[in-house]
Amino acid sequence: MRYGCHSMVGKIESILIKRPQEAFISQEHLDANYEKFNYFGSPDYEKAIAEYEAFEKILKEHVENIYYLPQDDRVGIDSIYTHDPLKVTKKGAIYFPMGKELRSKEYLATEEYLKSIGIPTLGYIKSPGKMEGGDIVWLDERTVAIGEGYRTNAEGIRQFKELVKDIVDEVIVVPLPHADGPDACLHLMSIISMVDKDLAVVYSKYMPVFFRELLMERGIKLIDVNDEEYDNLGSNVLALAPRVCVLLDGNPKVKEDLIANGCTVYTYEGNEISYKGTGGPTCLTHPITRL
Repeated sequence: MRYGCHSMVGKIESILIKRPQEAFISQEHLDANYEKFNYFGSPDYEKAIAEYEAFEKILKEHVENIYYLPQDDRVGIDSIYTHDPLKVTKKGAIYFPMGKELRSKEYLATEEYLKSIGIPTLGYIKSPGKMEGGDIVWLDERTVAIGEGYRTNAEGIRQFKELVKDIVDEVIVVPLPHADGPDACLHLMSIISMVDKDLAVVYSKYMPVFFRELLMERGIKLIDVNDEEYDNLGSNVLALAPRVCVLLDGNPKVKEDLIANGCTVYTYEGNEISYKGTGGPTCLTHPITRL
């Protein structure tokens, strides 16, 4: 089993996902849990399945190996967003006790499954450290930016640095804004999506000046998302390969700008699986191997 993902844009060879049938369970389960998970309304279970099948079809057309997390009683409906409880490095997986308390046991279920398919564990971020995968953005194979906010704290970043010291040259800490508060889902990947080594989709309003300037100094062209499309997860773009992207439907300006910059863009309807739970295409997937 090949593993290791030190890129946001290399062609995905292997990926980890979880279908609504295993995460949402049933309409009754959704109705009983959506409020405590801070969803924008209870997802429609049957529509969620249909949306996910269309999303999964895009993945199947571009990704050779797709692995499916099974149902697990230790986790909740947010487990459909497989990106957040870990990062898979070339030395093994690092697991996170996430900042959202209701997701604190997801890493246990994910580790159990990934070990079963041959992916070793490099280590854990331990309390009082906090970290979520959506706060970690690889700028290149040995440079990583990490958002520090309500979901990822300074102690979590310190522990991560120690675990990757042999395989990472630079960790750039990016302070995140208060924005809509501690209960909202705001990650570094909420405000930047790399779509090629020299192209990124960003929401500049929430981006520290030093980080925006650093990106441009590195030769990265920035596609800015407007307020309306940011609210529709328009800054959350999954790169299946360099300039081959997946975007939530309903973001025409972002799509237009991506195409103008030489990107192939696939869209999916995701009101039930993405918008209501604030998790776009990057959140729904965890690349295990990128080439």
